[in-house]
Amino acid sequence: MRFVLEILLNAGVLLGIAYLWPKVHVKSYVFAIVVALILGILNATIGFLIRVPLNFLTLGMFTFIVRMLVTALLLKLIDKFTDDLTIDGYLPAIVIAVAMAAASSIL
Repeated sequence: MRFVLEILLNAGVLLGIAYLWPKVHVKSYVFAIVVALILGILNATIGFLIRVPLNFLTLGMFTFIVRMLVTALLLKLIDKFTDDLTIDGYLPAIVIAVAMAAASSIL
């Protein structure tokens, strides 16, 4: 149940930032849910494989920063493969990643 709530919350954050920031474009709420689902699955698999060595090297001191950078990179990866999500630059991707993490921590 928490995973479903987190997906819906992340989709809402993505749509909210797309509404407020002209450098982020999302076609529909349904696609925002799909992006949040893909992001959750990729973050659980590929993100985990990237985070483990980096956390090992930094002794876990930069876990939050590593998680944000991996999420931002995965958002840009989704942006490259789809036409329904457009993020112009890495700064909006980092802002989205930080907002998603903040919203998830509140949940």
